[in-house]
Amino acid sequence: MRRNATLAGLILALLGGALGVVALIAGPRPDRAVAPPGKPAWTEVPWPFPMDQWGRGKAFACQPEDCGADVRLYLRAKVGFCDCVSDIDDEEVDRVSDFDLLGGGHAALGSGRPIEVRWMKGRSRAYALSAGAAPPSSALAVAFHDHCDMIAATAVIGGERPAAQEGAVLELLNSDRVLRWAEVTLGL
Repeated sequence: MRRNATLAGLILALLGGALGVVALIAGPRPDRAVAPPGKPAWTEVPWPFPMDQWGRGKAFACQPEDCGADVRLYLRAKVGFCDCVSDIDDEEVDRVSDFDLLGGGHAALGSGRPIEVRWMKGRSRAYALSAGAAPPSSALAVAFHDHCDMIAATAVIGGERPAAQEGAVLELLNSDRVLRWAEVTLGL
């Protein structure tokens, strides 16, 4: 009888352990944002670029099944870089975007448009990227500011339709996750 009880306890312990492993594998990963159905899921990824005068930023990825295309978003604070009182225009978006980190050329696909990220005003503009033999890609540059400090976001998008991912990019930029980073980085 005692042997059967020991064997039953061992089987239950093994079964519990196996269920725990399955839950760990199937459950959400802590580095991946869990999105409600129909909303993009962004994963924070390591900053892929070398250090420069603006330091390292934050990098995020969104897979095609979540965003409609492969999207890589690079986000950096540029403290003291903008005119403290005026609106951001297309020339300033061109100037603060991090296209120099990406290599290759870029060309605007038209005029930008005003955007808001929480209380901050800014501008978004779409670009075509040229990177030699790579598959076609495009970009969306977003710049917004709080007084004299600016945040520049450059989203590299697989395919030739950057405007289609603007909503997903702005949703991430308006998230609590990015807001907390902006508050710490800008000292708000």
